[in-house]
Amino acid sequence: MNDSMTRRKLFQILSAAGLGPAFASRVVADESEHKAKKKPEIQPIAVEDKPRYPAFIRDGKVIQPERPLPVFQETDVLVVGGGAAGWAAAVSAARAGAQTMIVERYGCFGGLWTGGIVLVVISTHAMENGQMTQVVRGVGGELLDRHAKFDNAIVNRGETKFNPTTDPEATMFIMDEMIQEAKVKTLFHCWATDVIMDGGAVRGVVFDSKAGRQAILAKVVIDTTGDGDIFAAAGAEHVQRLHAIGLVHRLGNVDRADQAALKKAGIKSLGAIEPQPSVRWVNLRGPSANGLDINELTRLQFEHRLKIWNQVQKQRKTPGGDKLFLLQTAPQLGVRTTRLLAGVHQLTYQEMREAKKFNDVVAVGGAQNAKTPGWPIPYGALLPKKLDGLLTAGRSFSMDDKLIEDGRLIGSCLTTGHAAGAAAAVAVKDGCKLRDVSIPKVQKLLREQGAYLG
Repeated sequence: MNDSMTRRKLFQILSAAGLGPAFASRVVADESEHKAKKKPEIQPIAVEDKPRYPAFIRDGKVIQPERPLPVFQETDVLVVGGGAAGWAAAVSAARAGAQTMIVERYGCFGGLWTGGIVLVVISTHAMENGQMTQVVRGVGGELLDRHAKFDNAIVNRGETKFNPTTDPEATMFIMDEMIQEAKVKTLFHCWATDVIMDGGAVRGVVFDSKAGRQAILAKVVIDTTGDGDIFAAAGAEHVQRLHAIGLVHRLGNVDRADQAALKKAGIKSLGAIEPQPSVRWVNLRGPSANGLDINELTRLQFEHRLKIWNQVQKQRKTPGGDKLFLLQTAPQLGVRTTRLLAGVHQLTYQEMREAKKFNDVVAVGGAQNAKTPGWPIPYGALLPKKLDGLLTAGRSFSMDDKLIEDGRLIGSCLTTGHAAGAAAAVAVKDGCKLRDVSIPKVQKLLREQGAYLG
């Protein structure tokens, strides 16, 4: 198709949408302006001659030789993993005055909330003293509040509502905005592969990227990888659990489907509500599997994507569903649980049900249905039994098996992440070990940052 046909087609589409000729003229003008510019020249870059330390085979074994690593940066607080917990930890620590850095393997913050398209923020509220009370406050509450600035960015958010659902693009934008406002040094597209130890303390991580293997040194490291990659590499006591691994997808043109006809044909639901009226997100629980096994992850990626594709094609061939289409499959598999820290305190489901009080409370988990009390989370659940220099937050904190279904949710990730960031900042400021940190100071800082502690 030639250029004029492309412009004419675009003009017709925009006019039909009511956007008018002015917009179409702007597009054409920009296109012409672009064509008038000279094509950018391809600039050569000198290739630096660096020392190489490749692995080699000796006696049938692959040997990784000793090698010096360049130190990319030193920082007060290093957060590894930019999901909901890691993002909250980084913002909290930086706002408290700690030099903070965050490393994330993908190109956005939010983890399964955004990259995994698990768009509903469950457990934002609880029933406290007979009243529905928001427990996700502070950094996480501000993030949710900022969605209100944009159209079609959030639903089910308000005084009498709980468990809001957000638009992933809006959430990623706001997370970027708050990270940059807090002046957190960010590295996307990097994967932490090992820890740097100084005796029994974690002093940083080794990470890989397109720039090669490098090191980051830190006074405090917060493991928010979700899978406990850092505390496991450091030798902290932990357990591992299998859980369902799914894949979320988004369905488009839902508002144009004949849902009555689809229900009559046996298709009862097209997914969960989103801020965008024409789109729904569709969860897939998946089988219980090992989220640390790359063969399993690869198999499930293939199987889930094929299942989703076939399911949508079936819906499209069903009377009333011809306008539906597969908008997106999540870039990230929905790994729910892998490693859990064996912490100074293992929080139990019984303690959660009793809403047991703790002197070292640093966060409160909400109720999935907002009808039961919030459950205090002690600092000891974020702290390894023996290892120094490291905290965890999010779905890997120290909890028993029955609590996993509540502890892994986005609401709890936001509150425990906020707590870990505040504790790290206090420890850095006071020059003390994490296990010796002043809990009253941490609680004071959290309340100053708007957190709810009961």
